[in-house]
Amino acid sequence: MEKYLANEKRYDGMKYERCGRSGVMLPRVSLGFWHNFGSVDPYERSREITRYAFDNGITHFDLANNYGPSYGSAEETLGRLMDDDFRPYRDELFISTKAGYDMWAGPYGDWGSRKYLMASIDQSLKRMHLDYVDLFYSHRYDPNTPIEETLQAMVDIVRQGKALYLGISNWPLEALEKAADYLAERDAPLLIIQDKLNMLHRDPIESGKLDFCRRRGVGMIAFSPLAQGLLTDRYLNGIPADSRMSKGKFLREEMLTPELLTFLKEENAKAQANGHTLAEHALRWILDQEGVTSVLVGASSTAQLQKNLQCIR
Repeated sequence: MEKYLANEKRYDGMKYERCGRSGVMLPRVSLGFWHNFGSVDPYERSREITRYAFDNGITHFDLANNYGPSYGSAEETLGRLMDDDFRPYRDELFISTKAGYDMWAGPYGDWGSRKYLMASIDQSLKRMHLDYVDLFYSHRYDPNTPIEETLQAMVDIVRQGKALYLGISNWPLEALEKAADYLAERDAPLLIIQDKLNMLHRDPIESGKLDFCRRRGVGMIAFSPLAQGLLTDRYLNGIPADSRMSKGKFLREEMLTPELLTFLKEENAKAQANGHTLAEHALRWILDQEGVTSVLVGASSTAQLQKNLQCIR
């Protein structure tokens, strides 16, 4: 590919939302590297998707230490992208990574110990060819490690200049309240929580987490907004042979119950009545929830990302 020059009008079509009570503005749609950016995926396709995202105002790239497959390879892909295309635009990008799930063998490559988090951020920065990340998350709550140990490690990561902001993903509400207090007292306030939220999975609303974000001035970013493809037109008329469900990858055939199919068809009819696709309708539903800052989308092609961006209004 030729040398990359970003679209001069890249900020014209995107909308940005303030992240809680912070100085950070996030794009309403952010790009997740959970799928399609690993060592098993063609680099040039990943490069096309990332270029298209940035050219259309997506400044936030979301990663984790174990995204791939293989573990770490999504971060390695980002490192290559930084070297090939995005180094001149580093200060326009908001890059996040996480640690908390299984990453390497032995007792120190998982969960929330200081040992694991400190090693993980160093490894992540090396893989991504970065001096710092904009946002570092605890990827899941560790019930067996003192919460103070996990949080103090995160505070120290900020103080060492390895991350600018802190986030939390997949923590219960009671632990989030404690974390917000602890981090605020140490001048490293909680910027954002990341949780699964879609029309089929409403736990952040029902559990009070979204209310917590509004009360505490914390941002919220939603992952799995299309429920691994269920909230698209892909399954309205059966199970396609090349789909995730047909391969038993993340989705199982028994999940597509008559009740779910009825719900999907009803929501699809509402979407079509407004001139939208089901996916666009589902993404807009999330962005309409008060307190949601951004929605994380994955993409296996620029065409798919283009469709997802239609939810911006």
